[in-house]
Amino acid sequence: MKIGILISGRGSNMVALIDAIKSGEIPDSDVAVVISDKADAPGLEKARERGVETIVIERRGRPREEHDAEIIAELQKRNVELVCLAGYMRLLSKGFIRSFENRIVNIHPSLLPAFPGLDAQRQAIDYGVKISGCSVHFVDEGLDSGAIILQRAVEVKDDDTGETLSARILEHEHGAYVEAVRRIATGHLQISGRKTTFGITDE
Repeated sequence: MKIGILISGRGSNMVALIDAIKSGEIPDSDVAVVISDKADAPGLEKARERGVETIVIERRGRPREEHDAEIIAELQKRNVELVCLAGYMRLLSKGFIRSFENRIVNIHPSLLPAFPGLDAQRQAIDYGVKISGCSVHFVDEGLDSGAIILQRAVEVKDDDTGETLSARILEHEHGAYVEAVRRIATGHLQISGRKTTFGITDE
């Protein structure tokens, strides 16, 4: 399975995915390209250090559809089958999502459908929840609203700040993202409407 990863920043989840693929934890897969919309994204150097091709495609004031079309073209040129968003800070256009329907995944730092959008950890603290976490989900045309693949729960402590909760959730994000992509790569993940199921079949 050829994977394309989109980043905007440090790329810690990107690193987790690349390393899991190289170790065989995610089998029969290859990261074909890492694309960033920011030329100064620290994740670009981390990808290059791991021997992965990188491309910078900045928006430069262009309409979202035009920017996305350039990214789509680069992904399709490399026969990418699965797109992983790893700290990619732009909403995708409808055209992008339709080009890779049910083949775009994202990780979000909350237990969706609670607290979609930006600063989810601060939202959770302000709301007063006792449990938060992270969700790996397919990307649809809504905001963090696609079918959920898996989730990991993290306790919210009384003295948590947005920063401390973010750090503890991040510790779970890497393993959750790797497991979700492993399920997709092995071909055992099934999606029907909003429901995803994972079952091992005899081969």
